[in-house]
Amino acid sequence: MELNDFDYALPQDLIAHHPLHKRDNARLLVADSKRQKITHDIFCNINQYLPESSSLVLNNSKVIPARLLTHREKTGGQVELFLLKKLEDGYSYKVLMRPTKRLKVKEDLFFDQKRLKATIIDKEKGIVRFNRKNVMTYLRRIGHIPLPPYISREDTAEDKKYYQTVYARAEGSVAAPTAGLHFTKGLLRKIEQAGHTIQFVTLHVSYGTFKPVETQDITKHEMHFEEYCITPDTKDFLEQQKLAQKKIVAVGTTSCRVLETIACKKEYQGNTNMFIYPGYQFKMTNALITNFHLPRSTLFMLVCALGGTSFMKKAYRIAVEEKYRFYSYGDAMLIL
Repeated sequence: MELNDFDYALPQDLIAHHPLHKRDNARLLVADSKRQKITHDIFCNINQYLPESSSLVLNNSKVIPARLLTHREKTGGQVELFLLKKLEDGYSYKVLMRPTKRLKVKEDLFFDQKRLKATIIDKEKGIVRFNRKNVMTYLRRIGHIPLPPYISREDTAEDKKYYQTVYARAEGSVAAPTAGLHFTKGLLRKIEQAGHTIQFVTLHVSYGTFKPVETQDITKHEMHFEEYCITPDTKDFLEQQKLAQKKIVAVGTTSCRVLETIACKKEYQGNTNMFIYPGYQFKMTNALITNFHLPRSTLFMLVCALGGTSFMKKAYRIAVEEKYRFYSYGDAMLIL
């Protein structure tokens, strides 16, 4: 399979740069791959399209305000640290730092009126060491939400609310599992009252989710690793649902990757670099709620694997014609 097979044209004005304040007012495109039928609706009506007595699986990972901004002591130049991963000693972090070339090893960077200090340990590997272990406490107060690179603006206070699902619990993601942004607590109750079940898994979305596919032969692309977990009770429940021939609906590509990982690896937690593209035989996932993804991306390849490449490209073409909003803050799709 060639990378060009997963390309499509998207007008830049269809990229959503701001959230909807009424989350479930997003538009919904229902793509029924079995009947080759496309329906348009509003997300708050998703109940009408879910398979009977299905189980929705949501990713409860919480986005951390992972960007720290400051100025260098001597020059006053602006510096950004983008925290990627906490290391074993509890003080050190793997980070992206800007501007890398100007910063020096052993240079100290100060935050929050010098209460928090980061010392540059290794520029090449992007390692800094903080003077405190409770860095997350400072991030919650002074950190900035890491908006995706295609949102061309600075983050604002409202992003801390809206670039986060209403059920987020487990801190660890640097990008939101965006399919879940459309749910409200009221809509989740309505779905349960209609006879569906809500189950949670965790996958911490890493910065690698934005890594472009650079190989023309997509099978040679090296997928990034992301940390996941599922409770034994949830795993057992979903397996019983499958035995009872009940449908499992993954909310987002992240939840889908957890479901398919545990089906293959039989491990409740760990790291997954599962790359799902057309030809993959789904073992747990029957349907998918998702946003509209970038062309030539691994996420678009995953939806093509589930819905069929030609049908998904048709659905995306119609979404463009109907002026759906695309990407993280955009509208939603249900693939059946």
